[in-house]
Amino acid sequence: MTKPERASLQDYLAERVQAIDGVLDRWVPEESIEPASIHKAMRYSLFAGGKRIRPILAIAAADSISDAASGVEHAAATLELVHTYSLIHDDLPALDNDDLRRGRPTCHKVFGEAIAILAGDALLTLSFEVLSRIEHVSAAQKIRLVEELARAGGTVGGMIGGQVNDLEGERKNATPALLDSIHRAKTGALLRASARVGAIYAGASEEQLEAISRYGEHIGLAFQIIDDILDVQAPSEALGKTAGKDEAQQKITFPAVYGLERSREMAEEERVAAHAALRMFDDRADRLREIADFIVQRKT
Repeated sequence: MTKPERASLQDYLAERVQAIDGVLDRWVPEESIEPASIHKAMRYSLFAGGKRIRPILAIAAADSISDAASGVEHAAATLELVHTYSLIHDDLPALDNDDLRRGRPTCHKVFGEAIAILAGDALLTLSFEVLSRIEHVSAAQKIRLVEELARAGGTVGGMIGGQVNDLEGERKNATPALLDSIHRAKTGALLRASARVGAIYAGASEEQLEAISRYGEHIGLAFQIIDDILDVQAPSEALGKTAGKDEAQQKITFPAVYGLERSREMAEEERVAAHAALRMFDDRADRLREIADFIVQRKT
């Protein structure tokens, strides 16, 4: 008996985006529910057409471990809640001061700074409510998932710590050490956690979790390298955000430290290392391998 033909990566991603959006729509209050202004702002940013890479990573990681990871899309959706909160806050005038996100005006440009701050706060808070209420996993697994998400977004090696280093690093000498401290935390931590959340949900062994973690670290770095390259080379219309801001704000980026050619080589090295990290897995992890390729080859 022959195996059924696998869907293309494009179809796989589209199906997962639809599933994740359905979960998000269920958990985020409707715009008509009071206070309506905050729910409008939350939904405006959340449903602005993101790629959903982080929750898709969680689902693909879970599928590489087990066929019985029912309901993983709910745990995965919390990663998009946290990611969107971080984008809302990152765009604020006090931080990156951007007017464009995902191809349309940023949250604070539409709803004002106060509501934008609160919308980010609300999405972050909701992520932990969702984790506390998911089914199909034990209480011990829920605690591990909460810890994973909280640490990835925190100050020590987490997203907020990376954002602080990024903010304080503006106009400083662009060194490899400072670059690494920014991006392994600011971008890499949540991407690494995305893969780990899926693996933990599916009941991964410590050996499997370690391999998935290494994979997550490599794709996290690759993702940021490509982001930095696209900020230099792609127009705002393609990116969905203001191009060239890194250079204008004298941010510490991979092209600033290594140049464009070496940065592309480094992204490819991280892609290869991500594949190598999955050596212990069979073809169940092929979607993770394809996502690593997609991250490095993307144009937006």
